[in-house]
Amino acid sequence: MRVSIRRTAALIVTVLVTLAGGYVVTGSLAAAAAPGCRVDYRVTNQWQGGFGADVTITNYGDAITGWTLTWAFATGQGVTQAWNATVTQSGTAVAATNAGHNGAIPTNATVNFGFNGSWTTTNPVPSTFALNGTVCGGTPTPTVSPCAGPSTPPASPSSPPASPSSPPASPSSSPPSGRVTVWLAGDSTMANPSGGATCPAGWGGQFAPYFTSGVTVVNSAVGGRSIQTWLYDPNVTSNKNSAGECIVSPATYSSRWRAMLDRSTGMKAGDYLFIQFGINDGTSTCPRHVGSARYKELLGVMARAARERGAHPVFLTPVAAIRCNGNTAVGNRGFLTETFDAAAANGNVPVIDLHRLSYTLYNRLGLCPNNGDYTRGAVGAFFCNDHTHFEAAGARQIAGVVSTALRNQQLGLAAYLR
Repeated sequence: MRVSIRRTAALIVTVLVTLAGGYVVTGSLAAAAAPGCRVDYRVTNQWQGGFGADVTITNYGDAITGWTLTWAFATGQGVTQAWNATVTQSGTAVAATNAGHNGAIPTNATVNFGFNGSWTTTNPVPSTFALNGTVCGGTPTPTVSPCAGPSTPPASPSSPPASPSSPPASPSSSPPSGRVTVWLAGDSTMANPSGGATCPAGWGGQFAPYFTSGVTVVNSAVGGRSIQTWLYDPNVTSNKNSAGECIVSPATYSSRWRAMLDRSTGMKAGDYLFIQFGINDGTSTCPRHVGSARYKELLGVMARAARERGAHPVFLTPVAAIRCNGNTAVGNRGFLTETFDAAAANGNVPVIDLHRLSYTLYNRLGLCPNNGDYTRGAVGAFFCNDHTHFEAAGARQIAGVVSTALRNQQLGLAAYLR
């Protein structure tokens, strides 16, 4: 690669620091480079002990077919998970190498990758970046910029899901211009905190910051609901019929589902409907109880309703609780086969296997073994004082798992990810 040796261009950094709820959030951070290359490093969100970052490389030299970007972190900073690049770290030295699908950077073209990181005392912006060994910048000059950003961090795939075996699709450098609404239907592991409580925090409440401003997330998940009680509240009775299913009387939809079905204000063409149940459904008594056949039937009802309005249904298997078998977190939920069966029976609805992805994450984070004390340590930072519900930091990481799955499975909504 031939790169200009003129390195007198100023490095420009835009820093937004917002103090909210005890968190420091660093917004747009851009580093202007020497004529050979430019690196734009943006902290998309920051929370206590962690952050998400987006990095864009612009090549001003000859076209290259493979790249490695290097920089140095401060002591205590680290990379926990990355997408669209393989990121390694030795001490404070960090190296990001292209994925299989984005190694080529023509002259005046850009490539993008992102990662989730950790920090201890401070989270400064790296001062210098080098592309294939050539320094792209100098000393940053921070300035305050009124750029907007979420006040609570998402964990960009901060819940580091396992690296995909095949490279994810590279997100569009220019997200689509149309606006999309993502509608969420699920239980407490997806729901927003209620009554001012900080725990439990469902992952759905941490999902929006992963997207550009073109996406609105409407979280209608409710704690304690099975798919049937979510659809028919308050009309699911405590009595079972001859088939062993809870009797619904009258068979009138809940206000939350009617709102999604509204032709003028609900789901529209191009929207997405994410459906995640299967935790409360296994209860043996009514009103929560839902049998296998009924579960698949109701998933089909929701998928067809979405498609009738031009929206895209997405099924998610239930997120796992933390259950250890020695040093290993293991699966512990039901309705997994039913979810995949319903997807196949309804025109191959995409399925995000959040059950598998979540316990895979727990293993990556080393949450097993534990002594069952959910008030301290890594497991206490992730879970509420139980084995099921999430602290905000844990919910951010689960939301990150879902957003990474969008990229890895090349769903259309991934074009709107940051």
